[in-house]
Formats: sequence, structure tokens, C-alpha cells
Amino acid sequence: MTNALAELSKAAQGLSRNPLGIIALFIVMVYGFAALVTTFADSLSATEKTPLIYFLVIFPILVLGIFAWLVSTHSTKLFGPGDFKHEENYVELMSATASLTLASVKREDTASAAPDIQSIARSVRDAVPARDIAAAGKRALWVDDNPRSNINERQAFEAVGVQISLALSTDEALSKTERQRFALIISDMARREGPAEAYVLLEKLRERGESTPFLIYTSADSQKLQAEARRRGAQGSTNSAQVLFQTAMRILLG
Repeated sequence: MTNALAELSKAAQGLSRNPLGIIALFIVMVYGFAALVTTFADSLSATEKTPLIYFLVIFPILVLGIFAWLVSTHSTKLFGPGDFKHEENYVELMSATASLTLASVKREDTASAAPDIQSIARSVRDAVPARDIAAAGKRALWVDDNPRSNINERQAFEAVGVQISLALSTDEALSKTERQRFALIISDMARREGPAEAYVLLEKLRERGESTPFLIYTSADSQKLQAEARRRGAQGSTNSAQVLFQTAMRILLG
């Protein structure tokens, strides 16, 4: 009896580490009480037995429906740190999500509305397997003469293993790309050098045969700007921290 209780306690501790396990514990507890009641069912009248019978039949169907709903609509919330191959990944996911959320709050495109944290979390979750991306030699160059404006965005990338190098000008970016290979270049549009300096940098890179994927992270966004960026050879242009993260990770993991 003591061994059985010890095993039960050990199993309960394991299950309580994530929401799915807690749900399972609740179901076991409910059925445990139901089992106790049925033990004394002989002393119950037919009227008293009826609710118990309905419960035993309807409860599992109800649980199955709720479980299916949770998995289909809230899958990102059903796991704990121990469910990840490396528990550090869970910390990285939370760190990247927090950084992207802060970045989204700061951007003008979300000034009048709260950021969609669930959507941001899904974006980061998809990038978690990239934890060892730095070991694979994946580095990104971020070109901006005001790097303080994108601290949160860079932290989100670094949280999932991307190594970020900074360049404050077009000349510095060109110099760094001559000395080192990058898997991606992210550039702001306007700098002290000019109002469309991203295009200047992109043109010079393409003229010397550089095919490194190029993303423009600017304060304005429109279909016209996106089309112009692609026409000039960039892989995209956006003012959204979330879109930038999603697009960049697709490129880095592609």
C-alpha cells in the first residue's frame, strides 16, 4: 500500500508540471470520487443512482470535447518547461516573446491597439528549434544609426540564438560584409547619410555581387514600399517587429 501511494505521489508530481498534466490529475481525482461513490451504490436508491450514471456517461464525452478545443485553440499554452527538448528553450521562448512584445508596443503601428501576444508567442515558438543557429554559422548584420531604437528586436533574435552584429552607417556595413559573411542584413531606411540609405546600401551590395538576403525595417509601411523594396532586390520591407521576426527567421532557417 505504501509503495502504491509513493508511486501515485511521484506520478502526480510529474503530471503537475504542465497544464495537460493538471487536467489529467483533475480527471483522475473526479473518477476517484466516483469510484468511492459506486462502492456504496448498493445503499443508494434508484433515484440517487440516476445522477451518478449520467455523470459517468457524460463526463468523459465532455472532457474529450474540452480537450479537443484546448488543443486546437490554445496549443501554445499547454506545455511547461519540461516538455521542451532543452528546458533552456522555454526561457528563450519567453524572453524572445517579451522582447518582441515590447518592440511592438514601441512601434507606431501598435500605438492605438494592444499587441497580439498570442500571435507573437506563436512566431517565437516556431523559431525555438533555431536555438543552435549560431553554431550553424548564422549571423545577421543590423544597420541603423540609432541602435537604441531596436534593442528589443535584437534581443528577440539573440534569445533564439541569432548572432547580431551592428553597423551604424552604409560604409561600416560595406566594410563588415567584406570581412565577414552574414546570413541576413537588416537595415533601417533613413540615416544621417540620406533619406533612402537602405536602397543605397542594397544597390552597392548587389553591384559587387553580394546576394545576402536583405530586409528593410522602417517606420513606414505600405504595399507600394514593399513592392519597391522587392523590385530593388530586397526580400521585404516592414515596420512591424513581428513581421520582421517571422520573415527573418524563415530566411535564416530556410
